[in-house]
Amino acid sequence: MTRTIFAAAAALALLGSGQALAVQTAPGSTAETKPLADGTTPEERANTARLNAEQASRAKQDNITYEQEVSAVQQQEAADQARFAEETAVYEAEKARVAALSAEERMKYEADLAAWHADVAACKAGEAHRCAKPRPTLPPQP
Repeated sequence: MTRTIFAAAAALALLGSGQALAVQTAPGSTAETKPLADGTTPEERANTARLNAEQASRAKQDNITYEQEVSAVQQQEAADQARFAEETAVYEAEKARVAALSAEERMKYEADLAAWHADVAACKAGEAHRCAKPRPTLPPQP
């Protein structure tokens, strides 16, 4: 119970001191400041304007920094996209070269296969010079 009373008293003392500080005049100032229609003093308004200007300056600098970071990211993204496009073009060119080589080898194989079928048919028809040579035998084992 005592603890609650002390806490309440401390809170009231803090609240009271804040209001007391709000109505004090600047050191060395003899003129009393009269509150304006909204209850603020010209000094408070000046402080508020100064703080708002400082915040606006920080916000402007933060925005500039952010825009620079966004620009850097966009430039990096563009460079990455260009490198990807270049690497893709190289890959596609190699793929086309290999496909052409494969097609050439396939056509050669098909021509060789057709010639072999023709030789087999000619051999069976009696043209001995078109027949395959006999399979070579292995050399004797020592």
